[in-house]
Amino acid sequence: MTQDQITVTLHERLSDIGQVDWDACACPETAEGRPDDPFTTYRFLKALEDSRSVGTGSGWQPHYLSAEQHGQIIAVAPLYLKSHSQGEYIFDHNWAHAYERAGGRYYPKFQIAVPFTPATGRRLLTRPGYEDTGRAALIEGARDVALRNGLSSLHITFCTQAESEAGAALGLLPRRSQQYHWINRGYADFDAFLADLSSRKRKAIRKERARAAEFGGEIVTLTGDQILPEHWDAVWAFYQDTGARKWGTPYLTRAFFTRAHETLRDDILLILALRNGQPIAGALNLIGASALYGRYWGAIEDHPCLHFELCYYRAIEFAIAQGLQRVEAGAQGEHKLARGYLPVATHSLHWLRDPGFAEAVAQYLKAERAAVDQDIDILTSYGPFRKTAQEDHE
Repeated sequence: MTQDQITVTLHERLSDIGQVDWDACACPETAEGRPDDPFTTYRFLKALEDSRSVGTGSGWQPHYLSAEQHGQIIAVAPLYLKSHSQGEYIFDHNWAHAYERAGGRYYPKFQIAVPFTPATGRRLLTRPGYEDTGRAALIEGARDVALRNGLSSLHITFCTQAESEAGAALGLLPRRSQQYHWINRGYADFDAFLADLSSRKRKAIRKERARAAEFGGEIVTLTGDQILPEHWDAVWAFYQDTGARKWGTPYLTRAFFTRAHETLRDDILLILALRNGQPIAGALNLIGASALYGRYWGAIEDHPCLHFELCYYRAIEFAIAQGLQRVEAGAQGEHKLARGYLPVATHSLHWLRDPGFAEAVAQYLKAERAAVDQDIDILTSYGPFRKTAQEDHE
């Protein structure tokens, strides 16, 4: 596609674009430190591709977009041809069923996303200064390819609010969902965070942490070169256990974790529970410039409250120590509310080829956005934080 001297190209391999151009759009801030979003870096997406976590047989066939102007790539996007709706965390199964009951073919569809990753970040990745033109070119290019190939739809999931607003202005349907995030209010340490909670919630967390400590071992936090190749054997065992219980087949291959050790360990925080020196439970997080992203948890032994300790409380301690602004603990989970994580809105964009179907979905999304906003308000009001001085003594 060529429009206003911008050429949009579809690539089957990330290496066709190259790391320099990709990261110049995805994470230009890395010249000064960590990427804001570790999931859209070249090294993360390449690890998915090289490990065959995406590609043939996965239902996530990669097709990367680039937008070029005057000989320079100004924008890129991770685009996948999807043959199902698994691993997305923005659920459209009911849309698929309705469309197919009416005689349509919902799959395959296009998805601009980071596979298996319910974490908010830019999805329309532009060089600084090219935000408007780059976003518009990528959306128009993806929509054009979808039309020419007879695809039912295009979805952009876990995008930023700014991208949601820009996409809506270009004719895409905005959708609002919710997650639970922990927000750092400038706490000096974990006790300062606890002091911000109501007395009842503060006591409950202390009781949970004490119960978790009874598992009979030690908890270690590892990142960078502290992570050893053998640690990934334990992480893989944890990941398989959780995957088998939650969604049947784990999304990531074992080769992904080997690749992660080679190229991603500076972006990774492992929190492991060791008993007799051996890992019996663990949580894998990715570290961004301003956020810690909780991704995977698993255990080969069941111990009360150990999940809360490793996934939530140790993550909060790390975020405070590193001066991070928030912890994103993944999708769903109202149980996070009692542990200091508050509901926040997440965003996605959707284009549906059939006008009548698009109109029906638009009406649904309008009602859904109002319901999500109401839920966030109600849940926030039930949050664990002190509302009055009196409440601290109840």
